[in-house]
Amino acid sequence: MKIGVHPNNLHLRLARLWPDAFKSFDPEFVLYKEGRDTASLLEKGDIHFGGTGSTPPIEADARGLGVAYIAASAPRPANGAILVRKDSHIRSVADLVGRDISLIDGSFHTYLLARSLEGEGLGLSDVTRIESGDSDSLRDLVDGRVDAWVTMSPRLEKALGHEALHVLVRCGSTIPNRSLFWTLGHHEFSAEKVAAVAFELDRIGQLVMADVKGAATLLANQPGSEGDAQFWEKVLRSRDLSVGQATPEILAEQQEEADTLYRHGYFKSPVQTGVSLESLGVRK
Repeated sequence: MKIGVHPNNLHLRLARLWPDAFKSFDPEFVLYKEGRDTASLLEKGDIHFGGTGSTPPIEADARGLGVAYIAASAPRPANGAILVRKDSHIRSVADLVGRDISLIDGSFHTYLLARSLEGEGLGLSDVTRIESGDSDSLRDLVDGRVDAWVTMSPRLEKALGHEALHVLVRCGSTIPNRSLFWTLGHHEFSAEKVAAVAFELDRIGQLVMADVKGAATLLANQPGSEGDAQFWEKVLRSRDLSVGQATPEILAEQQEEADTLYRHGYFKSPVQTGVSLESLGVRK
């Protein structure tokens, strides 16, 4: 099984490093740059499943690719936020009107921003979205090149320690912010395989939480690691790594997000997500 791994999905990063993870699946862990690439890799068959935030699978369904949800993490309330400078005049979400907002557009950042604006009777069209890409978004915010920054772990933990910045919105008060583990219907996962993948993801999560220091050391020792073991231990202790099979409630959350982004003009047409496993090509 080819399992996609990108830097922003901590669960699969750890699975790749954990001894005997997915052993019964004869795994090949395929590294790639970011979650927004997941759909194209699945479409080409370069991976068989991957893990992302909530928005990339909805983007895939908007393209008509037929997403099959395998599993979902617990909510991650501490994993995302909108930050502003303390010396700015931005004191509430309403003050973002007309401002430049740095984010990874097409990730859960877009949904967090949309829901935050909607709470003030505003929409995505009331701000200017600036793709953060490979730029140093923290420096862009501190130096005033953007007015706000939507960010997530592990960058968030570093930014929270910066004395010049202030948290405007916390993810947990606005959206569920789960990791979704998904594939496309043409890969034809059996019901047994779906259950086995979900079980293995949860097993790894439980093992990691039972040995946070060891997991933090594994992450810190990787080339290009974003922090040392102490930093990663803090990140890991801020989240619940339990995973379960995708339920109707999870699919309803996804549909709510799709409908919200359509209301905000992000999608030009309504997106149907959360269809049954059978119609997505999963075989019982």
